[in-house]
Amino acid sequence: MTTDRWITFDCFGTLIDWHAGYRALLTPIAGGRTEELIHAYHALERTLETERPHRLYRDVLTTGLEQAARQIGLAFPPADADVIARGWGELPLYDDVPRALASLRAGGFKIGILTNCDDDLFAHTLERFPRPHPDLVVTAQQVGSYKPDLGHFRQFERMTGVAHGNWVHAACSWFHDIEPARRMGIARVWVDRDRTGDDPAAASHVLPDVQDLAAVAAALAP
Repeated sequence: MTTDRWITFDCFGTLIDWHAGYRALLTPIAGGRTEELIHAYHALERTLETERPHRLYRDVLTTGLEQAARQIGLAFPPADADVIARGWGELPLYDDVPRALASLRAGGFKIGILTNCDDDLFAHTLERFPRPHPDLVVTAQQVGSYKPDLGHFRQFERMTGVAHGNWVHAACSWFHDIEPARRMGIARVWVDRDRTGDDPAAASHVLPDVQDLAAVAAALAP
């Protein structure tokens, strides 16, 4: 079992500002109904991710957007159904991320990503990351499941041999990440950027952003 200290992240919503990215991609098509379309999409996404056989995330994005547009009665050109997948590399980093990642590395942490994404899509995202890049990335494509299933967490544990006391998970999504991390028995920092009102007791610590994450992670994995 390694003595390395690791912090793992959910990427989209935590490190990448998917809110701004989705709006930028969808507003030219959906106009004033963009927020309604995004809300409908995310409700459908959870259902699509539980279907078997496993759907690649590119398919989830495209099928989910088509279904969301139909659900809200929005005329959406079929040729634009893959607009989010095509523009995936344009989703921006949150401004506080580069400094936070640098502080974590300076504090001795290795950095992992556990993402509900495909390998090829995340390769585009990685182009936006400051160097050095994450030490390990586990995607939904690799494990054949989507969080909150524990596949990502178990794969990461197998690959690294990390002790639970040396592992901190940080994420914005209470549903996809904080609750499964609690089931895994690892320290978890809820980066509550969205102010969802979910139960803060599920987290080891709650932060509004990642500005002070390095100090919190060091205290959780001393």
